[in-house]
Amino acid sequence: MKVQPLDDRVLVKPSKAEERSVGGIILPDTVKEAPQEGTVIAVGTDEELKNLVSEGDQVLFSKFGGSEVKIDGDTYVILSRSDILGKVIA
Repeated sequence: MKVQPLDDRVLVKPSKAEERSVGGIILPDTVKEAPQEGTVIAVGTDEELKNLVSEGDQVLFSKFGGSEVKIDGDTYVILSRSDILGKVIA
């Protein structure tokens, strides 16, 4: 299934949560924090937004921003422009 976000929204595939702590301890699902970073899958129709982010960009987003959706068994987040905090530049 293909999804096209509308207006100033972006479809993001969140990065996987860390399986281990910095010290090497395996973390159970109940204490894992939701990732606040992900890859842009699709960009909405807003021209200004298209100048800021594009498909394949790594972005940081607010902790409680967006709406989680399941598409073909995978979990994605639909974020509005104001939920995107920045791009990761390697």
